Amino acid sequence: STGTSDESGPVLFAYDGSDLAGHAISEAGRQLRPGRAALVVTIWEPFNVGFLPTGGVAFDAAGADEVKAAAEETAAHGASLAAAAGFRAETMTAEGAPTWQGIIDAANARGASLIVLGSHGRSGVTGLVLGSVAGAVAAHAQRSVLIVHRRH
Repeated sequence: STGTSDESGPVLFAYDGSDLAGHAISEAGRQLRPGRAALVVTIWEPFNVGFLPTGGVAFDAAGADEVKAAAEETAAHGASLAAAAGFRAETMTAEGAPTWQGIIDAANARGASLIVLGSHGRSGVTGLVLGSVAGAVAAHAQRSVLIVHRRH
């Protein structure tokens, strides 16, 4: 693999545990050739708790470990959905801020051929301006992006 955006790279699913993200996986299973490699990625944002510690004091490492473990559980659940949808799935978790940048970094690191995300799609094109994760990934990624909308 040369890392270029060809079909040999895995399909990257950005999975946050939501029903919408699960729907995106199953919809991609209907749209894409079966048996493709997939990477289910769960990103967590550091210090996404509404405050930063004073004086540069780090949070308790056990807390960070708990967040990472929860992210790994979420990714594993996404991988089971991807396997059910016909993909050969593996998982990856990473810290990233903002989340869309973490998704793009993971896609670049693993040579993903396609990034798949769910979008609520309520805000239409203005969602890109308002900075939804799906919109930001679509705007900044140097590879193809499939945005799956909720069925109405």
